[in-house]
Amino acid sequence: MFNKLYQTLFKNLCPIAVSDKKDLKYSEKRRLGNLGEDIAEMFLVKSGYKIIGRNYLKKWGELDIIAKHNNEIVFCEVKSKVTRENSIGNNINVSRTVSRDGFTENDFNIKISREMDNDDNEFLPSENAHPQKLKRIYRAVQSYCAEKRVSDNQEWRIDVITVVIDFLKKEAIINHIENIVVD
Repeated sequence: MFNKLYQTLFKNLCPIAVSDKKDLKYSEKRRLGNLGEDIAEMFLVKSGYKIIGRNYLKKWGELDIIAKHNNEIVFCEVKSKVTRENSIGNNINVSRTVSRDGFTENDFNIKISREMDNDDNEFLPSENAHPQKLKRIYRAVQSYCAEKRVSDNQEWRIDVITVVIDFLKKEAIINHIENIVVD
């Protein structure tokens, strides 16, 4: 409470020193990530997965979605982005979209893709699942298994799900990459 009051007073006294734009950009990025995770969760459920957890967070790593499929625990890293058409000059505000309670499958037409086009040297969300990130995920998996007392005989894997969202077309393109190997 005191911290919030202090920030408000500081912004009023010295508006140039505190960048609201940076805060807004981060919150939009987080909202986009949440939306991508909601869409990925819906995709997994429709594909026969049972969701057993979301956003398991430790200071050394986070697990976006934890699911069970065919007696195997699946730890999913979700990477999201908006299409180039949405990000250039259209002022798309993710805030207007979903709260977790209000999101339905009718909000987006979901398309499944095994490959992502990259004709314009456009950034792919899966590129954010780099080796250091995967090592942090692996450490979080180890923590989760220890904390939940998962049997050593339990099979598990790490998947990466990329979600490319097109707000203008109301589409989400999903690429599910199964069983990522962590070195």
